[in-house]
Amino acid sequence: MKYDESVIDPSVPPSGTGCVECEQTSGWWLHLRRCTACGHIGCCDNSPAQHATKHAASSGHAVISSFEPGEDWFWDYRTESFMNGPKLTAPTHHPADQPTPGPRGRVPANWQSELNP
Repeated sequence: MKYDESVIDPSVPPSGTGCVECEQTSGWWLHLRRCTACGHIGCCDNSPAQHATKHAASSGHAVISSFEPGEDWFWDYRTESFMNGPKLTAPTHHPADQPTPGPRGRVPANWQSELNP
């Protein structure tokens, strides 16, 4: 499969099992995204803090992949479209026992009202 090696490094492992910034601030997320250039795990745009998109903007890393179980898509911020990508270094998703939204114990009872549209 052909892919742009300047934006996807399949050998880089994920930075952890949750959003880097949310873990540092005791935040929470709806879904997780993985930077394909450096492995940074950030929260999705529906999450309150939108760290994956903020990481892409500040780093210039243009492509993310889903970090959710059962999902294997890639998104290119430059073209604002889905794209094909290679198999990434495991793990390719957060632990199956980690709830969505997550992480356990930090999601507010009114979480649906705090999501971004």
